[in-house]
Amino acid sequence: MADRNTNSQSSGKSSVLENIVGRDFLPRGTGIVTRRPLVLQLINRPGKQKPAKEEGQDEADGKTNGNASPASPSKTDSDGEEWGEFLHKPGVKFFDFNKIREEIVTETTAKTAGNLGISPIPINLRIFSPNVLTLTLVDLPGMTKVPVGDQPKDIEKQIRDMVAKYIVKPNAIILAVTAANTDLANSDGLKFAREVDPEGARTIGVLTKIDLMDQGTDVVDILAGRVIPLRLGYVPVVNRAQRDIENRKPITAALDNERAFFENHSSYSSKAQYCGTPFLARKLNMILMHHIRNTLPEIKAKIQAALAKYQAELAQIGDPMDEQPGQQANVVLNIVTEFCSEFRSVIEGHSNDLSSYELSGGARISFVFHELFSNGVKAIDPFDQIKDADIRTILYNSSGSSPALFVATAAFEVIVKQQIRRLEDPSLKCVTLTYDELVRIVAQLLQKQFFKRFPSLKERFYSQVISFLKKAMVPTNKLVQDLIAMEAVYVNTAHPDFLNGHKAIAIVNERMNPTRAADPRAPGNRGASPNIPRNSADDDLSLATGSNGGFFGSFFSKKKKHAAMEPPPPVLKASGNLSEREHMETEVIKLLIQSYYNIVKRTVIDMVPKAIMLNLVHRAKEELQRELLQDLYKADVLDDLLKESEFTVQRRRECKKMIEALQRADEIVASV
Repeated sequence: MADRNTNSQSSGKSSVLENIVGRDFLPRGTGIVTRRPLVLQLINRPGKQKPAKEEGQDEADGKTNGNASPASPSKTDSDGEEWGEFLHKPGVKFFDFNKIREEIVTETTAKTAGNLGISPIPINLRIFSPNVLTLTLVDLPGMTKVPVGDQPKDIEKQIRDMVAKYIVKPNAIILAVTAANTDLANSDGLKFAREVDPEGARTIGVLTKIDLMDQGTDVVDILAGRVIPLRLGYVPVVNRAQRDIENRKPITAALDNERAFFENHSSYSSKAQYCGTPFLARKLNMILMHHIRNTLPEIKAKIQAALAKYQAELAQIGDPMDEQPGQQANVVLNIVTEFCSEFRSVIEGHSNDLSSYELSGGARISFVFHELFSNGVKAIDPFDQIKDADIRTILYNSSGSSPALFVATAAFEVIVKQQIRRLEDPSLKCVTLTYDELVRIVAQLLQKQFFKRFPSLKERFYSQVISFLKKAMVPTNKLVQDLIAMEAVYVNTAHPDFLNGHKAIAIVNERMNPTRAADPRAPGNRGASPNIPRNSADDDLSLATGSNGGFFGSFFSKKKKHAAMEPPPPVLKASGNLSEREHMETEVIKLLIQSYYNIVKRTVIDMVPKAIMLNLVHRAKEELQRELLQDLYKADVLDDLLKESEFTVQRRRECKKMIEALQRADEIVASV
């Protein structure tokens, strides 16, 4: 619990703090003297044990302090019972409180560039003494309105922001230090405190300069809460006057004068036990004790939770390997076994760390198979690369020197095989994408704690697994390529789902002559009746008949009737308008190609994932563990593999320290 101090300039807050400590150690001067937050931790240290340092020796500069402070009792210096320590100089004890003041000034100047500006970086000071109550206070700059000298123009805002950072915390007790000889309603400290504590539930009003009030006036009404009520009330104090400070009047004498003032004052004598700095210190200490008592269950629960957390982390880190002679082989065996088991679980969807946020592991592989690959293959159109003119040319080329009598089977097979080979690229891409997903799974598993502990083992693991997967890629790609080659090398026109020739001709006939196809009595349409059998040879023969137009007809039609015959051009392409027969042949070929290509695509969509699963995924699940053990489970490499990282060594040390500290804290809380 920390007590915060906010006030206007020259209200005597430094004197209040010095009176609580019982020592003269804070910088003095005009204007803003406190220009950095001073976190003052008072630690009650009973007993007469003499510290390791000799009397008056200051480890900050290695010199012996010649004279003790006039304001410091010689007894405490000689007994070595009181000293201060700064967080920025760990292990250095300041027995001369004048040196503490000098160090505060030096540190303040170092962070404020030597001007009168302020800095939010705190100075942390601990004071050990048998004459203090255990408290933590924060001395903050007083509120100011007008910049002085080379102070920043926004000095008021800077101070307000700094003070607000400390007093907004709900556990902070605010000490609003105000001079009693001024109007309380105009107190900047109280006004600011009310902004963050409007109910006045955690603000204590500290009234200074009681002895400087006009004759016949007092603060009884304020103390009774009749002016500005505060739940924690007000405490009047009497500090040393400026002349007392200059004359080095001891604080012990100032405290005696304060007590005498309240005991002998007509307005305060009946309540003297509730006035003065000692009562303020006891009140703060009592608030601290009440706060600890009220929050004790919560504190105990937090300690237990933190203790369990660090103990679990320490157990996960494990003991140093040099404390486990002969256990290296078992450690490697356990890590390999756990890794491969988790690898299989992630692929099969049985992992304990299933995510509800995104797809992972085997689900991503399934996405590759059934979304990316399947839709990619389905989207391939056999006619986006081969046009009607190309089909027409292949038809003529496949018939050779004699005009075709029937629909050319050779042309159909040439085109189908060309299009089947197009399926090889997406199939091999599917293999690569599956490999990438397996590598992704491996990378995620290598983030486990035991791999962070052993970086050499992690690196060796990764290289071995990647090497294994790359080797498995070779037979996988080969099998996928063979699947495509199987489809291309043998066109199974007897497939039950394939649209045969006479059906294709009937469909094209119906498309070209819908009225004629609907009337079975129409001339030339006798075979269309479902009651009259018709063989495919008749269909093919009907295609062979027709006009003498088309490719050759269009070529010769361009010449005059009696023109001399000229040789064909070097490059001869099928051109001109299609005859009815050519159009029909082209449409039949396209229909047959589309029918068979759909069969092949369905087969590829089904078989390629199976091939990948067999030679890549399933092989990794079944053989990876054996491969890793053959490479890693060797006596000559265990020491190198199980060398711990610096982070692990440091983290184990930190966990042990935190466990010891939390166990001590748990014992203290239990004793309370």
